[in-house]
Amino acid sequence: MSAPEEMPTETIEPSQPQATTPGIEVPGSPAPSDASQSALTAADAATIAVGLGVVALFAFALARKRRQKAREIEAAPDRPEGQVLPEKEILPNELESAERSSLTRIEEKSETPEEDLSHLSKEELEAHRKEAYRAKKQRDQDEKEARRQAAIERQREEEAAQAAAREAAEAERARLEAEEKRKVAAEAGKTLAEGLSKTRGGFVAGLNAFWRRDKVIDESVLSELEEILLTADIGVKTAMRLLEFARDNLKSKDLSDPSKLKAAIMGEMLRIVSIDAPPLDFGASDPHKKPFVLMVAGVNGAGKTTTIGKLAAKLTAEGKKVVLAAGDTFRAAAAEQLEVWGTRSGALVVRGKEGSDPGAVVFDAIKRAVQESADVVIADTAGRLHTKAPLMEELVRVRRVMDKALPGAPHQTLLVLDATNGQNAIAQANEFNAAIQIDGLVLTKLDGTAKGGVVIGICDELKRPIRYIGIGESVSDLRSFDGAAFVNALFE
Repeated sequence: MSAPEEMPTETIEPSQPQATTPGIEVPGSPAPSDASQSALTAADAATIAVGLGVVALFAFALARKRRQKAREIEAAPDRPEGQVLPEKEILPNELESAERSSLTRIEEKSETPEEDLSHLSKEELEAHRKEAYRAKKQRDQDEKEARRQAAIERQREEEAAQAAAREAAEAERARLEAEEKRKVAAEAGKTLAEGLSKTRGGFVAGLNAFWRRDKVIDESVLSELEEILLTADIGVKTAMRLLEFARDNLKSKDLSDPSKLKAAIMGEMLRIVSIDAPPLDFGASDPHKKPFVLMVAGVNGAGKTTTIGKLAAKLTAEGKKVVLAAGDTFRAAAAEQLEVWGTRSGALVVRGKEGSDPGAVVFDAIKRAVQESADVVIADTAGRLHTKAPLMEELVRVRRVMDKALPGAPHQTLLVLDATNGQNAIAQANEFNAAIQIDGLVLTKLDGTAKGGVVIGICDELKRPIRYIGIGESVSDLRSFDGAAFVNALFE
């Protein structure tokens, strides 16, 4: 037998150490030589496990609390409609908790189950996302449009409320104007016949008694007619003219009948008071007379300022813009009285200091009227006795100042006469006419005197038209003069 064949000696090199995980033994690997390293690795693993457990418990508790709160909200009964909960103090913590609860409810109610999109392809998923984005943009636009429409609606409501307020104010203003008109109409109840009642009880009553006699009118009874006419304050000249008219008609034997004589004398009176003069239109027919300047004169106490105030009220009621010049700077409280009338009528009043130059005040008033595009300027002047030459000269100077302020002014000059003065009013009219060339007359206080016949005498002697007569205190009692109505009212 041969000896066994000798096996070659195999060299075994040491293997490379294998990577191991701490705390886990790898088969075939040598045991770690450091015991403390093994113990430290086990402690770290235990700490991590405990932390993960705490986090899991906390998450479980939070989820449970949210589910419980959601069940409580769903189980809570709805508050009845219109019920008002009692107010109570809300603490900041409670407010924050309430806000969080409200947000939670909104989120839970608005949450919709998430769709399972795992089965969609990439193209379908992209299309789904685009559709979701488009829907979101549409919702945003709808909300924006809703807010815009709400803002428009609020604006419309505010405008409607403002329009309603304006309509209410306009209705109230119209009601007040109508009430004022009714008041004025009620105050204007006095007729012309009522305003001349005292005059009718004077010389007219004597004439009526004379004409009612049952006898033929002849020369023997004309002396009675002469006495009646001379005591009628119509003036001596006018009385004699009427008497001569009666005699001339008696010669023809046509007026021996008293009724015929009455009709003839009434016709002659009407002819005397019917002065042929264009109507006073305050420049309406002549655009070059704008503003139309009206100068008003008269003695103290004749009623100038009151007449001016009433006339201003009439003109403003017709739609004219009126400026009043407070040229009576000498009488105490004259300017204040005119301002009261200006406030009532809505006219602008231009005044100066007490005792200042009346011409300067009138000049300023005319210039102001030009600037304001006014229609009419009515200039008050200081009352003055017609027998005082210096005062009449001052009135002439004021008239010249008017022409300097506006060439051609004044366009009309009215003289205000107190009818209670009787024949003395005729003398006043003659003096004023000589100084300032009056264009028309205003007779005031006819309702308080039996001397209304002075109207006939003034028209006969001056040949100037009577523009207005005053038969009462109200604005409507300043009447435009109508000769036929006046004579008829005297013998009514």
